Amino acid sequence: MAAPGAAGPGAAAPDVLDLWDRSVRDHAARPALVTPHRELSYQDADRLTDGWAAGLAARGAGPGKLVGLAFGDPARTVLGMLAALKAGAGFTVLDDRLPPAARAALVDRTAAAVWLGDGAHAPEGAYASAGPDTGGGTAAAAALDAARPVRAAAGSDVAYVLFTSGSTGRPKGTVVERDALRRFASAVAERLALTPHDRWLQVASLGFDVLIEEVFPAFAAGAAVVCRKDTRALDAEELHAALDRTRTTVVELSTQYWLEYARWLAARGTTTPAGLRTVVVGGERMDPHPYRAWQARQPAALAHVYGLTECTVSSTFYTGLLPSDAEEVPLGTPLRDVEISIRQGGRPVPDGETGEIHIGGPLLARGFLDDEAATARRFVADPYAAEPGARLYATGDLGRIDADGQLVFLGRVDDQVKIRGHRLEPARVERALCELPGVDQAVVFPDPASGTALWAFTVPADPAAAPLPGEAVRLTGGDRDALVAPLEAQLPDWAVPRVLHRVAVLPKNPHGKVDKRLLSAWAAAAQAGPPAGGPVPDRAADTSRDPLEPLEPLEPLESVLALFREVLGAPALGPDDNFFDHGGQSLLAMRLLARLRESDPAAAGLRASALFASPTPRLLAGALAERRASRR
Repeated sequence: MAAPGAAGPGAAAPDVLDLWDRSVRDHAARPALVTPHRELSYQDADRLTDGWAAGLAARGAGPGKLVGLAFGDPARTVLGMLAALKAGAGFTVLDDRLPPAARAALVDRTAAAVWLGDGAHAPEGAYASAGPDTGGGTAAAAALDAARPVRAAAGSDVAYVLFTSGSTGRPKGTVVERDALRRFASAVAERLALTPHDRWLQVASLGFDVLIEEVFPAFAAGAAVVCRKDTRALDAEELHAALDRTRTTVVELSTQYWLEYARWLAARGTTTPAGLRTVVVGGERMDPHPYRAWQARQPAALAHVYGLTECTVSSTFYTGLLPSDAEEVPLGTPLRDVEISIRQGGRPVPDGETGEIHIGGPLLARGFLDDEAATARRFVADPYAAEPGARLYATGDLGRIDADGQLVFLGRVDDQVKIRGHRLEPARVERALCELPGVDQAVVFPDPASGTALWAFTVPADPAAAPLPGEAVRLTGGDRDALVAPLEAQLPDWAVPRVLHRVAVLPKNPHGKVDKRLLSAWAAAAQAGPPAGGPVPDRAADTSRDPLEPLEPLEPLESVLALFREVLGAPALGPDDNFFDHGGQSLLAMRLLARLRESDPAAAGLRASALFASPTPRLLAGALAERRASRR
């Protein structure tokens, strides 16, 4: 059987839009896009995006050009991607989480022919076409009735440009061609056995390459893409409710996000919604214990994925039951059209041996936007390939092929780390810190407990400001703000250290490298000091209390303070300490709110965003008291 979208003898070369057109033809009345307000059928979405494409083409979009998308609405973003491809152009998506200066730099670099969007982050000159929830009118009707432009795009033309995290400096724009996108969409739909009855919930941040995996395989299979009303992150409880309410069958979560959802399910003794059949998980190393626990308790299957933006999102999938003796969760086997090899010094090694993971095949990106030198360094010729001109991408990841033919991840070749699914060279942040007044040296690494936030240790330029040797002083208040604020202006949120310490010296291990374990021990010793707000009383251990007398519930502030300390791993945290100044970030906020809901009915329905308004235990306890009073 020919692969979906394959061309027969004498037929025109296949295009990614052939997959869409087939779904429109075969499933015209079935939902293509589900929004909180309506379902848009394939037929209606086709008509709408034809009109958008005509408008884009009239403004200069076409083969070899880019359409910039800057919507705050995920559904309009999905429609804009499709419309750009129909105009023969590629698309790029501007992430609304970027600082203004970084956004402006990306707008300049993409040199898009036209910008489509209505978000607050949209660049000047952007416009918005009639959308799926727009009212009627003569102009809107005319736009919807416009015919699709006759495309002249080739498989080698750009499909999209998305920017990596800029691990070694400025972000790199990865250029993926239409043929690679077509092959990828077909291969993922095939591997996950997607059907027109599937519904894939879109949860990834717009501008993150997982968005591509949430959309195009679903369209290739005639399935529905389910969109949220905005780009705000869902906490575990909201995610669960959305999965159930929308009858979602497939969802993709980052490793840490999945762990939060798994913890939430376990705490409530509940299972995934009946309709959810597959949870795709990837972005960071997976611990076998929670993976096995999920497979033992949850009806929804897991698909562990591995890939890079430069290789068109995911390259390998693992969908098996993890053996009880497995020490790693495999990355799986390659998709159709993906070639995986393990190499040392560029030479392939036998299965079972460790080396650098290399990815080849037609799903490789063209390269980096306007950066021939970086493209030449990372996309290299394969001297061992049978096909002339074959290329490889050296991932920088260590791995091996096990006895079952599964790819297994074994770490990094260099010092690169992953924070909440984003690749980062800590040296980038360290350089930014050392450029600030008063900082002589700096080292940055993920927090040892969860790996979801960055820690920074700095050595002051003035020795008089340094603590005693062997001590780590946690920075708070103005001292912390003086370092964090400049970083927030130039780095994405996830790349900004949230816990900062000052030390007299960066200790070295016997190999001459910074001893991060020793720094972590110094930090732990500092945290083990007397709690800033006094200890939470252990009344169960109070020997003066009658053991048969029931314990009174904790006072509201004590209860909230205890949860702050638990979630942040900060036993010295005081009632007026700021959650975000002590390592708090979105995933930990989800965990804190989930724990609050377990113990306090007043926290029901409280969103993680409430922490921005009430970031200290005292303020949050006060907010909860107000909620209790309003319900009386």
